[in-house]
Amino acid sequence: MISYALRRLAAGLVLALLVSVITFWLLSYSFESVVASLLGSGATDAEVQARMTDMGMDRPVLAQYADWLGAALTGDLGDSYFTNEPVIGALTDRLGVTLSVVVTALLITAVVSVLLGVTAATRGGGADRAAQGISLVGYLVPSLLLAIGLVYVFAIKLKWLPATGFTPLSENPGKWAQSIVIPVAALMIAGIATLTAQVRGAMIDELRKDYVRTLRTRGLSPRRIVLRHVLRNAAGPALTVLSLEFLTMLGGSLVIENVFALPGFGSFAFNASLQGDIPVIMGVMILAVLMVIVVNLAVDLMNGWLNPKARVR
Repeated sequence: MISYALRRLAAGLVLALLVSVITFWLLSYSFESVVASLLGSGATDAEVQARMTDMGMDRPVLAQYADWLGAALTGDLGDSYFTNEPVIGALTDRLGVTLSVVVTALLITAVVSVLLGVTAATRGGGADRAAQGISLVGYLVPSLLLAIGLVYVFAIKLKWLPATGFTPLSENPGKWAQSIVIPVAALMIAGIATLTAQVRGAMIDELRKDYVRTLRTRGLSPRRIVLRHVLRNAAGPALTVLSLEFLTMLGGSLVIENVFALPGFGSFAFNASLQGDIPVIMGVMILAVLMVIVVNLAVDLMNGWLNPKARVR
């Protein structure tokens, strides 16, 4: 299992290297326009070329990438062209905001979806129809529309929650919880729909298998069969979907953070892409790829722990 994890990690790092090469190469075509934006609309071509020379952008792209990679391996992702703040510090500060929203949404999504999916599969009837109805609503209602509705009801009309802004958890836990309620709800609605359907389907497939009938003939209680055997075997596909939902929520945070004025990773990446802030874009890219690698590796290890047959030695 350890050797398998190391191989997956090595493959992930190679992927990160390839993505960084491709991203840097594509960004190299915008070097001149980025420098022109830095200097302002009144800059002449000569001034732009001179500034590019000062910044080392007139050198071969491969040499520039090698310099960036060498610095990145030491933890230095450079400084923002527009704010002059270190990229690594800016990303880590803002990532905490994003993860506090995304992880909270993911945990609630997992708990609610498992409860709904298991109940629908084991009880059937009205419970099954209700779970499928909730999933259908989650598929049909756009997350942004739901967020606007929640803002109107709970922030504008009832004034229970803030419409925008963010309070750090360390500063005031109560206000932190209030500040993330609506963004979390907007992120999790589609995730609950997808994961509930996955858990329900996997549970129904497992309940139809021969080993379940064998366990019943041995006198095991339905609760024990479901919790110790069926749910464990059905967890693999659900974990895979949950990992995809994490990545989806991470991407969705780009929109949510801009809508609700959250100082997170997504809004920072969005503004950097609009400005053409190359060091920030490269930092965002490499951090996003590393998170994908870590999440996928964690899911593979959890699947191996839940199901010994899935382990690769």
